[in-house]
Amino acid sequence: MTSRALFLPGAGGAAGFWHPVGACLPAPLDKVYFAWPGLGDQPADPDVRGFDDLVALVEAELTEPCDLVAQSMGGIVAVRVALRHPDKVRRLVLVATSGGVDVARFGAADWRSEYRREFPGASAWVTSERPDHTNEIGRIGAPTLLVWGDSDPISPVAVGEHLASLLPNATLRVIRGGTHGMAAELPDDVAPLIAAHLGLVSKAAPES
Repeated sequence: MTSRALFLPGAGGAAGFWHPVGACLPAPLDKVYFAWPGLGDQPADPDVRGFDDLVALVEAELTEPCDLVAQSMGGIVAVRVALRHPDKVRRLVLVATSGGVDVARFGAADWRSEYRREFPGASAWVTSERPDHTNEIGRIGAPTLLVWGDSDPISPVAVGEHLASLLPNATLRVIRGGTHGMAAELPDDVAPLIAAHLGLVSKAAPES
């Protein structure tokens, strides 16, 4: 039986962010790659005006129980989906994300100004909305893999440790030299961790 995984990017919004990891994951796995309208350089959609609209895009693909694989801002969306649909989210992979908790107290650098310089046309809500899942995130029972890099100023390892303390069924793995974009930069390190967590064969092979 083929399992299904939904791949959620961060504020860069491009579906291609997860392609390097996806190419290293073995079959059988039905992969769905999301792009976020109006984020990064992605074309805007007037119907997408905030996090709830991104959540709705993901919910539309929850036609069966799925695994969610999410990076950075995508992790906030994944957490909200998992909270709303515990029967439809089998497993979670959260990479370098806040998950919707306060990260400033862990020394996280504020990414918003640099993001605005890089993506001046991005929708305003992406840097103005600040979802807070602090009081809810502990209700997520799905097995969760937390993947952090030890060279990420935006989401330091201390954030991953904090999420591991909040989530009742979580495992934290730290990648040496990993930055905020490590999923795209170091797919050979990230993909085997995800493959093992999703119950795929332990040795990842590139897609043909």
